[in-house]
Amino acid sequence: MDGTILSVQNITKEYGALKALDNVSFTAAEGEWLAIMGPSGSGKTTMMNIIGCMDKPSAGRVFLDGADISRESGKNLTAIRRDKIGLIFQQFHLIGYLSALENVMVAQYYHSMVDEKEAMGALERVGLAARAKHLPAQLSGGEQQRVCVARALINYPRLILADEPTGNLDEANERMVMDIFRELHREGSTIVVVTHAPEVAREAGRTVVLEHGRLAKIINQEDNHG
Repeated sequence: MDGTILSVQNITKEYGALKALDNVSFTAAEGEWLAIMGPSGSGKTTMMNIIGCMDKPSAGRVFLDGADISRESGKNLTAIRRDKIGLIFQQFHLIGYLSALENVMVAQYYHSMVDEKEAMGALERVGLAARAKHLPAQLSGGEQQRVCVARALINYPRLILADEPTGNLDEANERMVMDIFRELHREGSTIVVVTHAPEVAREAGRTVVLEHGRLAKIINQEDNHG
């Protein structure tokens, strides 16, 4: 791993009198797998929204791939999210009237040029080439999440940001999705996973633990990964 790709510096996020995040700092190195963990209300989702360019902090700074995203306008944040980040959500957010293949191609459309062959390759990578023409309603939850992974990867993001990626999956599909994450990490992808599941967090090299909006601790698990 060379270089820091994500630097969160003294981030505070306030909603009126509520402090969702309170002076939180951590970094992620290029090629690192980082987990962000904590109970409900700990600030995990708020942190994901800030890192994912979907919200801005009240104070502090966030650097992604060298750019200070905490100072960018809404329009620029949209461009950074499109160009630099592959987002994977617990709720899938697939377009119901488009096939699996078309859902992946939508991400290409917003980024650059549509390439059906490349989109099919992304589905093949997650084991869904045979389901490419199926609508989301015709896919299982695990299959829908794998379409989301393919969609997130199609534009070669600098950072893969996943919010509870196994939260809606049964054990077999959770294992399948985690296998894909492991493969991506071996290939050098930078992954940040927001989760409440200890078994998911254990896969990461380090875990940032949030409690009541504050940084409680950072657990280094690299010794457990051989």
